Amino acid sequence: MSTSDPSKLISKADKLTKLSLTRWSADWKSATVLYEQAANGFRVARNYEKAKLAFEKASQGQEMLSSPWDAAKHMESAAALAKELRNWAEVIDFYRKASELYMQCDRPQPASDALAKGARALEDALPDDAIQLYTDACVILEDDGKEQMAFDLYRAATSVYVKLEKYTDAAAFLLRLGLAADKCNARNSQCKAYLSAIIVYLYAHDLKQAEKCYNDCSQIDAFLGSDQNRCASKLLSAYTEGDVEEIKRVAQSSAISNLDNVIIKLARKLPTGDVSAFKTDAANEEEPLDENDLT
Repeated sequence: MSTSDPSKLISKADKLTKLSLTRWSADWKSATVLYEQAANGFRVARNYEKAKLAFEKASQGQEMLSSPWDAAKHMESAAALAKELRNWAEVIDFYRKASELYMQCDRPQPASDALAKGARALEDALPDDAIQLYTDACVILEDDGKEQMAFDLYRAATSVYVKLEKYTDAAAFLLRLGLAADKCNARNSQCKAYLSAIIVYLYAHDLKQAEKCYNDCSQIDAFLGSDQNRCASKLLSAYTEGDVEEIKRVAQSSAISNLDNVIIKLARKLPTGDVSAFKTDAANEEEPLDENDLT
């Protein structure tokens, strides 16, 4: 049967799932086996469109047989083929469906992984959708108390935000990583995330927000006594003093060299040409106290 024409296997399987005067109940068990064989046959023949449709039917069959795990696997196969066909809407739908099926099995890790696969597939074509999938994948692990398993997802989402030049969002996701790391007692990852967020704000010409981020994060003991804190302090002082050479020197420090590549690249390209403007802006934002504020 495995060597039969995949199209004939599909036709036979379809007949087994349709009710008629002579068939009062669908034979999903036999039909699903045929759909699976057809899907593999089409895939080997590189007929990806028909293989995708066959995997969809195989997934439906496994659902009808109350086997959500196998249904999820087939849906992931369909999603991978949709990626080959550059059908991005189906990539999103199929990976989301696979994730939902894994959750029916009470398996949050593969559920999150399915969304992450979809996100990676979409990074170039639909980056905003990729970020949403990464975010949802993180939420699944957060809800399961497995934040540490989501660290790479936080970083991946941050990288996409940076590519989109959405620096405020990138910094926010880094702070989210820092919070997750705090829950896991992953102090090194936590401190790296905070330093990374500060660098992102500086790259976005937002010294005020960088200083606020530094002050807020310094309320956390783990960061306060860290090498990353000292690096951030030197960087902010250099901006405040308008010291271009110090900015460049700190950007080459080991504390920054140990960050993720996307952040290292930002640090090495930190704006220095208008550093005096940073200093002026920071001074202008310090509004003088009204006499009434002193009473």
